[in-house]
Amino acid sequence: MDTVFFFASKIVWALISPDSLIVILGVSAWLAALLKWQKLSRSLLAACALLLLLIGFFPVGEWLIAPLENRFTSNAALPREVEGIVVLGGAISPRMSNTWQQAELGGAADRITNFLYLARLYPAAQLVFTGGSGSVTEQEFKEAEMARILFDQLGLAERAIIYESESRNTSENAQNSKLLVSPQAGENWLLVTSAFHMPRSIGVFCKEGWAVQPYPVDHYSNKDNLMRVEFAFGGNLSTLGVAIKEWVGLVAYRVSGRTSQFLPGEQNYCGSEIAD
Repeated sequence: MDTVFFFASKIVWALISPDSLIVILGVSAWLAALLKWQKLSRSLLAACALLLLLIGFFPVGEWLIAPLENRFTSNAALPREVEGIVVLGGAISPRMSNTWQQAELGGAADRITNFLYLARLYPAAQLVFTGGSGSVTEQEFKEAEMARILFDQLGLAERAIIYESESRNTSENAQNSKLLVSPQAGENWLLVTSAFHMPRSIGVFCKEGWAVQPYPVDHYSNKDNLMRVEFAFGGNLSTLGVAIKEWVGLVAYRVSGRTSQFLPGEQNYCGSEIAD
C-alpha cells in the first residue's frame, strides 16, 4: 500500500503542479487554435495569461505557505537536555551528488546547518539523518549515503549518527527512524525540517506515537512584507509549487491516515505539549 501511495502521489503532482498547469493551458490553447476552436483557444489563452501575470507580480505562494510556517514558533526555547535529534532529508540531491561525487546541497540546506548547530549544542544526543530517495526512477541514489560523507567532512565523524536510507517520503521517514532508535515515552527528541513542512511532519510522528519537539527552519515567506507587488516570476512560481504541494500533501496524508491531525499546531500536538 505504501508503494501505491508513493507512485500515485508522484503521478498526481506531475499533473496538478502550477508549472504543469501553465504548460497544459498553453498547449491546449495552441491545439484548440489548430482545430479552429477559436472561442476555446482564446479562453484557454486568457486563463494562461492571467495565471502568468498573477504568479509573476504577486507572492501567491507566500500567501499559501505563511500559515504553514506560522504553525510552530521558530527559535523556540530548547530543553536543557535531549535524547536525540532527527533531521529529515531533502537538502541534498542524491542524483547530482552521485554525478559530481560530492554532496550537492539544494534550497533546504538550512536543515543541515541547523542540525550541525544542534549537534554541537547537545554533544550527548543521538543524531539521526533520515532520507533515501523520493525519485520514482532513481532509487539507487540515497541521500543518507551522501549525508554520511558530508557530516564526516564537517567534523561529525566521531559522533554516532544513525543514517536511515530507505525512506521515500515523510511517512516512511518517521516509521523507519522509529524502528532504528526505539524512542521511549518521556524522552526529549528534536525534529528538524523546513518550517512549511513541519505541520505534516509533526502529524506523521504523532501518528507513529513519537512526540518530538519541532525545530522549524528554512522559511520561504517574508512575513513582514506579504502584501507586495513586484515582478519575480521564477521565484514566485517555485514558492507556489512548494506551497501547493504541501497543502495537497496535508490532505492526502490525512485522508490516507498517515497523520494524526490535518494541521497540527503549537498547542496540544500529539495529545500533550512537550515539556522543557
